[in-house]
Amino acid sequence: MSHAYDSLDPRVRKWVYKQGWPSLRSLQENAIPAILAGDRDVLISAGTAAGKTEAFFLPACSATADITGGFGIVYISPLKALINDQYRRLESLGEALDMPVTPWHGDVPQSRKQKARANPSGILLITPESLEYLLINSSGWLKQAFSPVAYVVIDEFHAFIGTERGMQLLSLLNRIDHVLGCHDNPIPRVALSATLGELEKVPAQMRPDKQLECVTITDSNSSARLQVQVKGYLEQVRVKGEELKVPAEELVCADIFRLCRGDSHLVFANSRKRTESIAATLSDMCEQKVVPNEFFPHHGSLASDLRETLEKRLQRGDIPTTAICTMTLELGIDIGKVQSVIQVTPPHSVSSLRQRMGRSGRRGSPSVLRMLITENELTATSDLIDYLRLQLVQSMAMIRLTISKQWFEPADIHQKHYSTLLHQILAIIAQWGGVRADQLWLQLCQKGPFRNVDLSSFKMLLKHMGAIGLLSQLASGEVIVGAEGEKLTNHYTFYAVFNTPEEFRIVTGSRTLGTIPVDSPLLPGQHIIFGGLRWRVTEIDAEKKVIYVEATRGGRPPRFSGGGMSVHDVVRQEMLTIYTEGDYRIAVGGQRVDYADAAARSLFSEGCDYFRNYHLQDTNFITLGQHSYVIPWMGDKVVNTITALLVRSGFKASSSAGVIEAEYSSVASVRHTLKHMMQSGLPSEAELAADVPKKVLNKYDELLPESLLANGYGAKAYDIEGTRIWLQEHLQ
Repeated sequence: MSHAYDSLDPRVRKWVYKQGWPSLRSLQENAIPAILAGDRDVLISAGTAAGKTEAFFLPACSATADITGGFGIVYISPLKALINDQYRRLESLGEALDMPVTPWHGDVPQSRKQKARANPSGILLITPESLEYLLINSSGWLKQAFSPVAYVVIDEFHAFIGTERGMQLLSLLNRIDHVLGCHDNPIPRVALSATLGELEKVPAQMRPDKQLECVTITDSNSSARLQVQVKGYLEQVRVKGEELKVPAEELVCADIFRLCRGDSHLVFANSRKRTESIAATLSDMCEQKVVPNEFFPHHGSLASDLRETLEKRLQRGDIPTTAICTMTLELGIDIGKVQSVIQVTPPHSVSSLRQRMGRSGRRGSPSVLRMLITENELTATSDLIDYLRLQLVQSMAMIRLTISKQWFEPADIHQKHYSTLLHQILAIIAQWGGVRADQLWLQLCQKGPFRNVDLSSFKMLLKHMGAIGLLSQLASGEVIVGAEGEKLTNHYTFYAVFNTPEEFRIVTGSRTLGTIPVDSPLLPGQHIIFGGLRWRVTEIDAEKKVIYVEATRGGRPPRFSGGGMSVHDVVRQEMLTIYTEGDYRIAVGGQRVDYADAAARSLFSEGCDYFRNYHLQDTNFITLGQHSYVIPWMGDKVVNTITALLVRSGFKASSSAGVIEAEYSSVASVRHTLKHMMQSGLPSEAELAADVPKKVLNKYDELLPESLLANGYGAKAYDIEGTRIWLQEHLQ
């Protein structure tokens, strides 16, 4: 072992020895001096299963093992399940050091929390929402319990950056520093993540005031082996020359059944609806073939005991198990060794794809990724998206960016996050009872995370909150929570900044299966799929919000809501490169490697043929029938902006998959209109947003003044500057 290893606490070294590790990984070696220094922020970025958790906790526990009278380490996670998993992983290390490890979230029994309240020490594993609760309701206890904290570590940091929840977390960390009175000597922050785009910009996201230096540690010796395949499917295919047609999803399920039976795998299906549908189909196939069911759904609406049972089954590793999941198994929950990851339809993002790839190939074996991509059969009514086979080529672009270019989406740092700012104003006032407006501005915007909000917008928000009863001002000038604000802050849902719609429980007998949102209307007698099984609704208790069901053989999936994430400029530009070169292969060791099956190659060839037939290597504007199309090969923000500009000018325009369609129009009229708008001055992003009738996206958007709502929506949906640059280049 090395000098870095020798600097660890002897009890930690003994624990490492008992694990049977011949040595520490280079990532862990490099992290030890940075963590032990205790005077800087540290960013640890490495692939899944690279040992990031140990890279932090081995030195951090060495430094804090003898701290008494409060917690030494506060670990913050985006998922309850990840906290439960880390508790299991840290328990033996904690025992070796006589350091208690305390999980703290909504599902942890009160008896366990009371024990920690009476004697806080060791490691606290907590969610942002539970931190919010403690700051508002137990700030005095928090001040005492957190006074000796030496490190705050944030796991899966990429899941927070640029999100409403991430802004809440950064605000919470500032508020904790304020409660502890350690602004001049802030607690070091450590971030762990596998997929961070533009790594050099991440430290500013971790601590916007840059009060501490940040050291970045990466896994430079990573040599993970990858095996990748893309399989293509036509949405409808002929069977043996007959007119019988089989939906592509049935063919996808048949392949999943063939590839996965007898071992453990993860299948990412993106939406809950598709997750349930695939799980039910695979369960039916097991029943038809009279074999044990090995296929189970995993998503956020399932009851926690069903999810945890599946996770434990995967962790055991001795029973063949395939989880059909949404994003719930994407993050770092240790689910043991799975043979492969299957992605059905393109993933939401490149970073999401990389996270998922890393879930297989642990403990020395290669990561295996299969992407199963369906495309529609071409007919007389097919559209440009089908002709170009855009789903397939987007998947190929994401694979190239992940493997060949090691690129991930950077955080969108231009958003305003007004909804979360409103929440944090209420939270800080609820915490202290009364706060001056200038103190709120200083803590939240001037020195806090909401630096994109200017003073005039902040004043407008405070005045509006007063006008609608969320705030009130005392004669002394202090701002307090108003009558309407108390209704929000006193409700149990207040501690989360993300939407938590009321949901109906699904119950069979005395057992709760999970929940579905109330925007999925159901009627008695209706058949549904849930938990990968088929049910008939027997009764609906609207008052108690319970749907009673019984097992049945019929059924269709419930209509779950939820949308995809925005596609980045770089992804679409990589797609254009693939079309232009006519080559999707990846470069490995100086050779071009083909990873597509025969069906995918055929579909790709079709897409390239149409790309050339429409001369899309030379133009971004084409006419098909009575409609004209704009294909910018840019991300969704620019696509949304061009679409909105055309709608403003009277065109019936819409967009999908990066393609803009203007109905009953000519290319000349579209080009002329866009050129005229550019020359006369493009509207602002907020002005475009003002045309959108439904702008409420985040939890407290409906409480914002209209101008701020439009401002925030515009920053999220549009990119005027990017559009201006594109128009200047392509309208000459």
